[in-house]
Amino acid sequence: MSINKVVISGNLTRDPEVRMAGTTPLCQLGVAVNDRRKNNDTGEWEDIPNFFDVIIWGARGEYWARNLSKGSKVVISGRLRWSQWKTPEGQNRSKVEIVADDVESLSPRTGGAAPADASGSASVVASPEPIPVEVLGEEIPF
Repeated sequence: MSINKVVISGNLTRDPEVRMAGTTPLCQLGVAVNDRRKNNDTGEWEDIPNFFDVIIWGARGEYWARNLSKGSKVVISGRLRWSQWKTPEGQNRSKVEIVADDVESLSPRTGGAAPADASGSASVVASPEPIPVEVLGEEIPF
């Protein structure tokens, strides 16, 4: 059995681009996801960006191309796909990209509307409530 599943949360590095792959629309995104690491020289924590190419097929891709822009915060779940090709100069190239199965926007839309998923229904992202300090020190009753 094989499992190929990935979930990332980050910000778009550029505006979405749509092109046709045969007769099917294909949306391409660039997403930056920060990794936090401690710098051994300074002892300070640093954000190290990781960059991912994401593709969204069909009408969902066209929808997200209209509703996302550079800087938008997104959560993407999908699968990894490895591609290989030759450049016009004959060099072999390859990359791993994410084929999105599910996309959720965490950025507020202009105009005050809640972000919507690809089906058009609104999705509300609630901010977590802080836990009162008194609760943290108590024993859990179960």
